[in-house]
Amino acid sequence: MRTRTAAVAALLLACSLTACGGTGEPAGPKSSVKASAPEHEVDCSDTSLDQSDWMKHCSEADGSGTGGDGGPSAGLSFGKAYAWPDGLEVTVLGAKVFTDWDEYEEPDPKSTEFRIRLKVDNKSEGPVDLSELSIMVDGATNGGTAASSSFTKGSAPLEGRIASGVSAVKTDDNTLEKRYGKDIVVTVQRVSDDGFEVFPEFTGTIK
Repeated sequence: MRTRTAAVAALLLACSLTACGGTGEPAGPKSSVKASAPEHEVDCSDTSLDQSDWMKHCSEADGSGTGGDGGPSAGLSFGKAYAWPDGLEVTVLGAKVFTDWDEYEEPDPKSTEFRIRLKVDNKSEGPVDLSELSIMVDGATNGGTAASSSFTKGSAPLEGRIASGVSAVKTDDNTLEKRYGKDIVVTVQRVSDDGFEVFPEFTGTIK
């Protein structure tokens, strides 16, 4: 009887330690606190990204924003590309003093007259109306804003539509008073129903 009593006592002791659950875990209510899920990561290079998500996660508060390739929209140099989230990409190829005058045109001796070459590459899923785009040029040294102009020979203005998968080189003609120098900032503005609010800025020199 003494051996059986000892066995029962050992069984009661083991049961009290494990709460007779058979799992070896202490008795008591389990915690209902769950680990917080990591914040949803947004791929700013995804051209199908919703515009509201892009503005929230990819456009910086200072207005510089990021392009579809993750690059900045301010401080770009000539030759660098900027892409909006739908895939439309622009590159300011350069600015050159215009000299190929038509017989009915003549230069202004007080101004630098120049032509900007702009590459438009439509990597979006549909056609884009090029009238959504416009160019603004400012002097980068001591101020001044260029006036829009139109030179006849070789002109290829931002007009018409460009199909998906197509790229084209367009031109924009301007005149800037010589006192403002030849270093310029070219801002490419885009106005569309999709509400793109970031306008890339390209810096370079009129050659």
